[in-house]
Amino acid sequence: MYIDPTLYTGRPADPAGRIPQELACYDLLDRLGMAYTRVDHDHADTIEACHAIETVLGAPICKNLVLCNRQRTAFYLLLMEGDKPFRTKDLSKQIGSARLSFAPAEDMEKYLGVAPGSATLLALANDGEHKVQLLMDRALTGWTRIGCHPCINTSTLNLSMAEVEEKLLPALGITPTVVDLPDPREETT
Repeated sequence: MYIDPTLYTGRPADPAGRIPQELACYDLLDRLGMAYTRVDHDHADTIEACHAIETVLGAPICKNLVLCNRQRTAFYLLLMEGDKPFRTKDLSKQIGSARLSFAPAEDMEKYLGVAPGSATLLALANDGEHKVQLLMDRALTGWTRIGCHPCINTSTLNLSMAEVEEKLLPALGITPTVVDLPDPREETT
């Protein structure tokens, strides 16, 4: 996977070849006065691909999972540590939603304006009706920086977690639900 070794400050100088959703992310961040750096790269569809990006970016990239209930009437964007395994039963109990599964691509596009592999907290700006609830694993609350895609997985941004909490989420009218996801790697048998 190719990763541009340059750490850029702010939006791309040339918007050619950038999708409208990505440019809208830069517009939002700039309007809110949020500073960010950017790394451009080939498609990063997995957290494993994101680990190489983290070294250039200088921030951890979280795992972004779009989930729904069986009836597809409740949708969630879960942010959690990249390497932590996810078990639906641990989350289902906390949010009172049984039978969670990954949301279909058409629902990701409909509510967040993103394709699979490009889910990000910035996509919540596309959800004007607040159909998708933001869930954050408590482990992220200690992070000072967070890496996330600008609605496409060919760039990754380094954002201040304080600015995400104090500027971005309030501007979007979002209050995240903090969940406690155990790390199965730390469990004893």
